[in-house]
Amino acid sequence: MRGGRVAGTADTGMTGAVGSSDLVGVVMLRRRPGSPTLEEVAALAGVGRGTVSRVINNAAGVKDTTRRAVQRAIAELGYVPNLAARTLAGRRADAVALVMTEPDWRQFGEPFFSEIVRSVGDALTETEVQLLLTLVRTDAERQRLVEYARGGRVDGVMLMSVHATDPLPDMLADVGLPTVLLGRRSGDESVTYVDADNVGGARAAVSHLLGTGRRAIATITGPPDMYVAQCRLRGYREAMERAGVEARESWTVQGDFSADSGHRAMAELIERAPEIDGVFAASDTMAVGALGALRAAGRRVPDDVAVIGFDDFPLAQHTDPQLTTVRQPLEEIGHTMVRLLLEEMEEPSAAWRHVIHRTELVLRGSA
Repeated sequence: MRGGRVAGTADTGMTGAVGSSDLVGVVMLRRRPGSPTLEEVAALAGVGRGTVSRVINNAAGVKDTTRRAVQRAIAELGYVPNLAARTLAGRRADAVALVMTEPDWRQFGEPFFSEIVRSVGDALTETEVQLLLTLVRTDAERQRLVEYARGGRVDGVMLMSVHATDPLPDMLADVGLPTVLLGRRSGDESVTYVDADNVGGARAAVSHLLGTGRRAIATITGPPDMYVAQCRLRGYREAMERAGVEARESWTVQGDFSADSGHRAMAELIERAPEIDGVFAASDTMAVGALGALRAAGRRVPDDVAVIGFDDFPLAQHTDPQLTTVRQPLEEIGHTMVRLLLEEMEEPSAAWRHVIHRTELVLRGSA
């Protein structure tokens, strides 16, 4: 794994001919720089690239006239997608990729990602499937990953840390590659995903703070372009609204799920809203940073300010005081991602599935 790419790529591909109704005559050839692309097929047929992908994969929902137009364009250009040709040949790479799409490399050192890598690796132990890890941060790296996958080097992809505008899930779907997201980009995500009940978990955390008599409750959020952060902020607001407590704008500060951002956010909250008596941080690492800022300011936890995190990483039991947090079952989430991906590899035409795991509030000394 070098430079955000999967190491060991080769300049080979698959070309062949397409008949009027099925992909036929597949042969192994070296991919030429001028080989026709999916976009060129779509332009010639007068359709979108997603329609071309559905035709190639024999998906339902395409008009016969449109399907014939795409097949004519494929035949005229001599285009055969590598992934489809490899599937027809019955070949597999026996490898899947776990891709982190976080643009900040430092985030890869956060406990969340190491826990997911561990759980995914454990789930694949009893299989013959090799796990590849890669980082994708730029448009160029996205395109390289797609080309790598099109070359038949992996059978499926799991994506972590996907932001709202990231096109990579759609790019992978367009080439017919089985894909599973950890989390989702929005509330109407169509690609298969596995997630936790982020709204319910956050709501339970803030409801607990309210139940202990706290009323000036702040929150440290994740990046606003990540749906997980939006959901946890929504759970905070719902709990405050249900209790009839105003969630003042000054009580919300943005972080990026790192400990440093939690420390900075808490220091800002202490400065501009000294009345705060409770804090819900949208991750354990940000909660740890908040504990440090409170300690530096001479605020006692939980006497002066109660703190709750989200994740229940092992570090939550090693803070002083131990961290009350919302547990999301990362081991189960990783195992579910693997199961769904393997099932989608076996049956590529299966419907997309959305799995949301329950969360649990774990009470410890900080709240």
